[in-house]
Amino acid sequence: MTDSTSREPGTPAQGGADGDELPPGYKRSGLRNPAGAVRGMGAAALGLQGVVLLLAIQPIRVLGDGAGAAAIWVLVALTVVCFALCGMMRRRWAWTAGTVVQGVLVLSGFLHWTLFALGVIFTLVWLYVLYVRRSILG
Repeated sequence: MTDSTSREPGTPAQGGADGDELPPGYKRSGLRNPAGAVRGMGAAALGLQGVVLLLAIQPIRVLGDGAGAAAIWVLVALTVVCFALCGMMRRRWAWTAGTVVQGVLVLSGFLHWTLFALGVIFTLVWLYVLYVRRSILG
């Protein structure tokens, strides 16, 4: 066992058997790099969304009515934005931009009903990602 004097400087107290207490408001996530894990989860969600949006082009093209071409262009634009945001998750504004992408996808449901359905699904996924981000990073 190690005592509280043998830990590295700047390392928060572990709490538990050696009697050290955690600072108020400090939540232990158990991850070596919590911020990196959260960024990876956000990038994975946006990457998956980009792939699904790419795959949605063909059904919208086949089922599309007069607004099918506009819906496809919106899909292509949102796909590019999703993939671009995957690499920018280190920046604080990328999280806000990811939220805006979800809103734009839901609003594009006026062009085609499948875009609304995808928007609702990925908005729920994004809300879960934001919940996990807040619970891990505070």
